[in-house]
Amino acid sequence: MTLQLGETAPDFTVQSTEGNIHFHEWLGDSWAVLFSHPADYTPVCTTELGAFAKRKGEFAKRGVKLIGVSVDPLDSHNNWAKDIESTQGTGLNYPLLADKDRVVANLYGMIHPKADPKLTVRTVFIIDSAKKIRLTLTYPPSTGRNVDEIMRVIDSLQLTDNHKVATPVDWKNGDDVIIVPSLSYEEAKERFPDGWDEQTPYLRVTRQPGRK
Repeated sequence: MTLQLGETAPDFTVQSTEGNIHFHEWLGDSWAVLFSHPADYTPVCTTELGAFAKRKGEFAKRGVKLIGVSVDPLDSHNNWAKDIESTQGTGLNYPLLADKDRVVANLYGMIHPKADPKLTVRTVFIIDSAKKIRLTLTYPPSTGRNVDEIMRVIDSLQLTDNHKVATPVDWKNGDDVIIVPSLSYEEAKERFPDGWDEQTPYLRVTRQPGRK
C-alpha cells in the first residue's frame, strides 16, 4: 500500500509504551509526526528517538504530537528506552508503538521488499489536524533524520494553510515568503498592504505574515 499526500491517515489500535493507542482518538485535533524504525536497539534510531524527546516541547508549541513505531514487542521497547535515556540524556516521553503484528507497517506501506523484506523502512509521516497526510520522507538505514527539517516543514505547512503564500528554497520561519501565483494583483494588494518585491509576475516575494 502506498499512501499519497492528502489521503486520510489510516486508523489503528496498537499497544505502545504509553498503553493502547487508538490512533485517530489519540490524535484528536492535533497534528502528528509518525516515524518508523526498522528494529529496536539500532544505533541511528537510538539517537533519533532521543533527539525527538529533547524537542518534544517545540513540537507541542506547534500543536504537534510525536509517535514512533517499531515492529518489536513492548518488553523490548521498554528495555530499549533505558538505553535511549542513558545514551541520549533524555527519557522517552512520547508513545512508541509495539507493532509486532505489523498492523501499522502494512497500513502505512513501511515494508519495502526490495530493500529488506523483514524490516520496516525508516519513514516520517506528517499528519495534520484533519488527519490528512501532508508529507512523507523515507530514509535509508544509514542516514539519521533531520529534526530541524521536519520542524521546518511543519512551520511551512501551518503558515501556508492560513495564508496565500508558499515558502521558497531553504526557507526558515521568519524568512520572506512567496505570494501564490493564483492570487490576483488586487487580492494581493488587499492581503499584503505593505507590498512585495515583484521579481517576475509569478515570483512575488513579501514579508512573512505575522512577522514583526
